[in-house]
Amino acid sequence: MLLGNSRQAYYQGKKFQQKEAFQDDLILSEVLRYREHQKRIGTRKLLDEMQQFLSTHAINMGRDAMFRLLGENGLLVRKRKRKGPQTTFSRHRFKKYPNLIREFIPCAPNQLWVSDITYIHVGDKFAYLSLITDAYSRKIVGFYLSPDLSALGSLAALKMAFNNNPIHPGLIHHSDRGVQYCCEKYANILKNNKVKISMTENGDPLENAIAERVNGILKDELLEECYPIFTHAQDAIAKAISTYNHLRPHGSIDNLKPIEAHKMQGAIKKRWINYYQRNQQKQIQEAPMSG
Repeated sequence: MLLGNSRQAYYQGKKFQQKEAFQDDLILSEVLRYREHQKRIGTRKLLDEMQQFLSTHAINMGRDAMFRLLGENGLLVRKRKRKGPQTTFSRHRFKKYPNLIREFIPCAPNQLWVSDITYIHVGDKFAYLSLITDAYSRKIVGFYLSPDLSALGSLAALKMAFNNNPIHPGLIHHSDRGVQYCCEKYANILKNNKVKISMTENGDPLENAIAERVNGILKDELLEECYPIFTHAQDAIAKAISTYNHLRPHGSIDNLKPIEAHKMQGAIKKRWINYYQRNQQKQIQEAPMSG
């Protein structure tokens, strides 16, 4: 007997510990493989992506155990604190358009594009990334990194989106009221392509929530906090967007990759409540009870 345990129980326990350690090493190796391309992919996303791998190796790993394993090995992703320049200037002379998408939920690609601009640290300055995302598939269909906040970056991203998606009947383009989107040249391109123009009205980021979310994913998970020179930032952004479109699953589209969802039509299972539904629910909850 060994401290009250049989020799058989002692060796069985030792064998179990060895097996558990082997499985942990196997899981960590797979996590690091994912992190080669998606350095800041979250734990829940990793667990979903690794289900086939875990099943193949007969490993049963739950969410809490995954968080604990990554935490013990310093592999949990901490959210970055971001503070940068303002990218939206809505006090201008150009026409502002109404919000057309309050009750609109796309059921196919190229029905609704959402646009936004975010900043990228380059050296001791900033560059500005214009993005156009398909709201149905979450695929980034157009992007351009510009050294300034002129409309040229937004126009280049729009040109890429049209080149990649030449068929877009009934398309709505939604953005904030920044001068880049309201200027005559940008608006005229949309009108000439028979695209309806929609804009936020209340200055609330949730009115353009999908675009804001895409910005956050790129900056929190796929891009570095700062790049030494502009060309390095350009290369990194192109790689990050390719990874985002082809490799990153999204809970809002049933854990599909955007490139997969962009080939589909019809309702996709979503795990989110949109801005207007959220407000309606809040109003119902806050309304005084009758009777």
